[in-house]
Amino acid sequence: MPLQVVADFLIDAGLDGAIARPLGSLITFVLVFAVLYWGGKAIVLPMVSRVLHKRGLDKHARTPIRKMVAVLVLFAAIAVAFGMAGYGNFLTSLATIAAAATLAIGFAMQDVIANFVAGVFIYTDKPFRIGDWIEWDGNAGIVDDISLRVTRVRTFDNELLTVPNSNLTGGVIKNPVAKDQLRMQFLFGIGYDDDIDEATDIIIEEAEKHENILEDPEPSVRLTELGDSSVGLKSRIWIANPARSDFVKTKGEYVKAVKERFDQEGISIPYPNRTIGGSLDIEGYEAVTGDD
Repeated sequence: MPLQVVADFLIDAGLDGAIARPLGSLITFVLVFAVLYWGGKAIVLPMVSRVLHKRGLDKHARTPIRKMVAVLVLFAAIAVAFGMAGYGNFLTSLATIAAAATLAIGFAMQDVIANFVAGVFIYTDKPFRIGDWIEWDGNAGIVDDISLRVTRVRTFDNELLTVPNSNLTGGVIKNPVAKDQLRMQFLFGIGYDDDIDEATDIIIEEAEKHENILEDPEPSVRLTELGDSSVGLKSRIWIANPARSDFVKTKGEYVKAVKERFDQEGISIPYPNRTIGGSLDIEGYEAVTGDD
């Protein structure tokens, strides 16, 4: 047993037995812990990384799993080192204290535990990944980091939001870039006197000209609205490999091109207008003015 070997060595070196045994326990603990911890990190972590890589897990999922394995290696090294150093009774007492502390902490940390569980669901269900553009509860941004407690999202104004994971798993999350293609819609309003077929052709032609708008699925236009002052033509177009920057840029360029073509062809985009009618009657007007 390592403890006995170290203790005997210290006694042979001239130390008193009362000092050699506790000192031997300490030295044994340090040596065993160092060997197991650093050896475990050098062997177990690379092995886990290879397994995760072969299974095709994303980077955002591999990182926290590696951290959890490193923590397990640490606790395993401590437990074995305590046993080798002869601290078995201490471990038993420590386990009892830890169980009671866990129960008390569990009640005090319900939110933390809920966020931890939600983080596990995010890793397994993969509703979004690092670098995705997501929207939830009126917020939107790019995912910077995902941990087991919180998700960090950078808004388009470059503000960093630290969002508890339970907030993201307890509601609806919109991930426009989860698929390879994204459909965009825009409602163009033209005047009632304008040619609907001509306006439709212009909207389709400008979509076909834009290099970032897909030909398949092909662009389409439908008459969807007869407003108070305009006829609504809704355009539906598709873009590939969507990202927030591409989405905004492509949509802006496309709408501008259609507007310029409308101007060239004399197709109007009416302003909203309201007509207010009615009459105003005032009783007793003559009595107030004193008119005879």
